[in-house]
Amino acid sequence: MDPRHIRPLACAVLLPLLGACSGGQAPQAAQFVPPAPAVAELQGSLRARYTLLPTLSLDPAVARGYGIERSAGKALLLVALRNGDGGDESPATGEVRAQARDLSGRRQEVAMRQIRSGDYVDHVGLVDVGERDVIRVDVQVDAEGRRYSFDFQRNF
Repeated sequence: MDPRHIRPLACAVLLPLLGACSGGQAPQAAQFVPPAPAVAELQGSLRARYTLLPTLSLDPAVARGYGIERSAGKALLLVALRNGDGGDESPATGEVRAQARDLSGRRQEVAMRQIRSGDYVDHVGLVDVGERDVIRVDVQVDAEGRRYSFDFQRNF
C-alpha cells in the first residue's frame, strides 16, 4: 500500500472509535470538588489548618455561621490554629494576617477576623477571585510569642 494513503485510512478507521469512548453519554458540567484542608506545621505541636474555597461552594448555613455572603468572585480563607496532632487537638491562640496575589501580580490584603466555635477560634477572611484564577496566599501567624509564616496556592 502507498504510504500516502495510510494516514487518511487510519484516521477514517480510528475517528469513529474515539466517539465510542464516551459510552453514548452526553457531556456533563464539571462539579466543584473542594480542596482538602492542608496543614502547616509551625513549631513543636503548633499547626495551622488552612483552606481557600469559593463561597458558592459553601452550604448556606455554614456561610451564615461564618457571617459571610455566598457570591461569585469571592473565596473564603480559613486558618485554624491548633496544638497537638490530628487525633488529639486543642485550641491555640494567635493572630493571623494574610495577603493574596494572582498571577498578574495583583495583591490584596485579606481582612481576617476571628470566629469562635466553642473553645476553638477560626480566622476567616474573603479573597477576590476570578474564573480560572491562580491565587497565592501568604500567611503570617503570631502565636506563643513568635512569628511564623507559610504560603500556599489554589487554582480556581
